[in-house]
Amino acid sequence: MPLQHCNFVNDGLISMEPSTGMSFQSLDDARDFYYEYAKRTGFTIRTNRIRHSLKNTAIIGRDFVCSREGFRAAKHTLRKDRVLPPRPITREGCKAMIRLAARDEGRWIVTKFIREHNHKLMAHCKFPGELPIINILSEVEKDKKIQDLYDELQRERERSAAFQQQLCMILKDLEEHAEYISE
Repeated sequence: MPLQHCNFVNDGLISMEPSTGMSFQSLDDARDFYYEYAKRTGFTIRTNRIRHSLKNTAIIGRDFVCSREGFRAAKHTLRKDRVLPPRPITREGCKAMIRLAARDEGRWIVTKFIREHNHKLMAHCKFPGELPIINILSEVEKDKKIQDLYDELQRERERSAAFQQQLCMILKDLEEHAEYISE
């Protein structure tokens, strides 16, 4: 398969989709291209893996992935001492990605591209300058989240009432003890 040489700025690659074998003049050009593709398609990206040369530690490979790639580490979800509710789940195991490798000519080649996502993509904007409507949760999921938060608030109110009752009992005991001592 012949390589497609791409210059992000000059070739007008705004409407192209990545493909294995595409070539870029620089890593920045490749990242910018994938960023624009992701924005157009309705997802965000992040750097996942960087490979360094064993000879001189120069960067020879890089993966850009959907920001929902992988899963949250268990150490962040199982904390029992957490005061605030846990942050929303943002990692869903999405496999969408682009892998780039540096070649001798100083160009960056797409060696792997996975298009498919396992989650909903963000809505497209209809007018220039309009912000996208991000609807990550369905109405049923939103209702469940509201109910869960309401239930948690009720439990906290009950705990607060129990603490207040215990505090009143302690204050009453202290008053009785102070009266006993002053007699």
